[in-house]
Amino acid sequence: MSRLRYDAVVDASRIVLELSRHLLLGSLLEEVRRRWGAYELLEHWKQGEFHHDVVVRVSAATAEVGGDVLVVATNCNGGVKEMLWFDTVPDRLALWHARCPDNPEFEGEPVAPLSVVRTEHWFDPCELLVADARSEYRAEYRERQCGGGWLLRKPDD
Repeated sequence: MSRLRYDAVVDASRIVLELSRHLLLGSLLEEVRRRWGAYELLEHWKQGEFHHDVVVRVSAATAEVGGDVLVVATNCNGGVKEMLWFDTVPDRLALWHARCPDNPEFEGEPVAPLSVVRTEHWFDPCELLVADARSEYRAEYRERQCGGGWLLRKPDD
């Protein structure tokens, strides 16, 4: 499991594996709605230009998957890279600490998802955060985000 180090052994249920066939965020959320009736968007966390974590609550899924919080990691085009199920919303920095434990800017209590599935879009997200990580922003228009990755520089007032 590359750099992702969780304290608990993580098994993906059949249902979570079925969901992982939806490789685009829109298609995945449509399937969640079809299967369980509704979801609630809780958070959208962006790390650099190329990684998004979309956090949704799927209350009706608890009985089937053990938890009601789904974190969907996507690339910048909405391609699903990873799905993580939790019984509570994880702390953003703790989630990144679990993904990149060697990055001193990420800290927090260990997070142990109930289930994890990675798709063919997955790659080590820590590679996006190194000092010389690629960027679509020109150097003079970007600034480094906490933990790594690039953001557009805010205009000077």
